[in-house]
Amino acid sequence: MNNNFYAIFRSGNKQYKVNTNDVVKLEKIAGNPGAEVKLDDVLMIGNHSNGSIVIGNPVIDGAYVKAEIISQEKDKKIIVFKKQRRQHYRRKNGHRQQVTFVRITDIAAN
Repeated sequence: MNNNFYAIFRSGNKQYKVNTNDVVKLEKIAGNPGAEVKLDDVLMIGNHSNGSIVIGNPVIDGAYVKAEIISQEKDKKIIVFKKQRRQHYRRKNGHRQQVTFVRITDIAAN
């Protein structure tokens, strides 16, 4: 577990830049709080101390980010409102995305 590394990985069609011990909100990942997950869609790994980076094509083979699930929650509600003028057409919907909070425990590359 080295604090000098940072990584950019992909999860849920989004990209996240993380260091060790960061807490990140991801789209829902299956698992209970306290479980370890291995995220292996690592796009880039960098080193803070010497400035070196490794870029994948598109991912780095053998690289992974280990994380511990902290909690499974619902995100804040977004309101979707549709309206067509002069037609008396109005629709109001709400949506709460399920999210997973994880703490990054390890960044590794072979």
